[in-house]
Amino acid sequence: MFKEFINMLKQNLSQKLLQKLSPQQIQLIKLLELPTVQLEQRIKKEIEENPVLEEGHEQEEDIKDELNNDPEEPENEYNDEFTIEDYIPNDDDIPAYKLTINNYSKDDKVFEIPLSEGFSLQEHLTEQLRLKKLSEKELQLAEYLIGSLDEAGYLRRDIDSIVDDLAFSQNISVTIEELNSALKIIQDLDPVGVGAANLQETLIIQINKNFAKDKNNTAVKTATNILENYFEEFSKKHYSKIEKRLGISSEDLKKAVDIILKLNPKPGSNYSSAINRAAPQITPDFILKVIDGEPIISLNSKNIPPLRVSRTYEEMLRGMKDNKPKQTKSEKQAVGFMKQKLDSAKWFIDAVKQRQNTLLLTINAIVGFQKEYFIDGDETKLRPMILKDIAELTGLDISTISRVANSKYIQTHFGIFPLKFFFSEGMETQDGETVSTREIKKILQECIDNENKKRPLTDEKLAEILQEKGYRIARRTVAKYREQLGILVARLRKEL
Repeated sequence: MFKEFINMLKQNLSQKLLQKLSPQQIQLIKLLELPTVQLEQRIKKEIEENPVLEEGHEQEEDIKDELNNDPEEPENEYNDEFTIEDYIPNDDDIPAYKLTINNYSKDDKVFEIPLSEGFSLQEHLTEQLRLKKLSEKELQLAEYLIGSLDEAGYLRRDIDSIVDDLAFSQNISVTIEELNSALKIIQDLDPVGVGAANLQETLIIQINKNFAKDKNNTAVKTATNILENYFEEFSKKHYSKIEKRLGISSEDLKKAVDIILKLNPKPGSNYSSAINRAAPQITPDFILKVIDGEPIISLNSKNIPPLRVSRTYEEMLRGMKDNKPKQTKSEKQAVGFMKQKLDSAKWFIDAVKQRQNTLLLTINAIVGFQKEYFIDGDETKLRPMILKDIAELTGLDISTISRVANSKYIQTHFGIFPLKFFFSEGMETQDGETVSTREIKKILQECIDNENKKRPLTDEKLAEILQEKGYRIARRTVAKYREQLGILVARLRKEL
């Protein structure tokens, strides 16, 4: 037993080659990932934090070599020329996801476009509360409930839990009846339907209020009956069951369903922060123009200022170094600080240049690969393309291509697109021709757009249509592409 314990403590020597990235290298990678708008912000921040860096074109004379070649100081390792590949590891083992459709893992960063603030649902409801004659406690409870609504206007939490929360967190003693009374006040506000616990409840609230004057109308009564007693069948579009159980015709059912479809499933969405804000404005990183039949690419860098090292600080540092024998300890520290800032400024300028060069190299390879598509925007001309294809064309690592494509947009004469839009798998037709899966998805979308909505096409039928067009595709693959397009199954696409 003791011998086994000793064996467990024995150390085994093994060689491992580890590649560690310096802070400067990490920052360079981050610069490459940034879209144009965020690069502008990053440059402004760098200028604010580094007094040696300023806007403007570079001086005719470069910084004297003597500033960085002091025999008593080690040469700065980041002053040499570099390329992006020096800073990004070239892994031997390429993850499988990088070689397949869209080439992105769940860990890849996704840059969200910032949205401007708007008038919130909570503000809209609270403003209406102020116009009502309420007691102090009623107002307090109603405001608490308003703050508990989600963006769609639903109160997802049950009343019992809210009663407990008020008691423990707010030290407010309240009964279920008092809270339900406050909730009724909210449900009486605009927009109609807020404060409901679920979709069924909000639709019932809306039909009762919006069609109060027509409550004796046959279609309204049928619609109300469906929402109250046959909501599950309605949500699953089992229309034949509803017709049979209510003993009504298809025409009567259609009139009732039309009324229901006029209701708002998300009554708070017009005021919620996600919907009511200004539409996101995408700033393209690349601009494509077709001149004499040839696609021409340029970087959208109109808001990216030219950068240079401050001549004032350069001369100040030179003067300090000339007076080196007489320097005090604090003056030496000042020289070290300024030299550090100078090195940082030079590196940042080089890093921005390298980022721009890498972006141009990548986008030119993408446009060259998809040249026929970029001339007229016909999606059927998109060729199958994965990250590895562009990596081989540029000589860059796959991870570099992924960083460029993940958050960048290109402006063309037929629209603005994210670069990852152009990456897709390939599929072989019956004639042996390789086509992009995007082409197949487009045909799939057209088939569904033109289908008879009373008898929508099933996945099996869609697979048959594609096979007739020469695409060897299985039903399960059709189902996968349909889901990627955000299209419901045939049963849920059915209309009366």
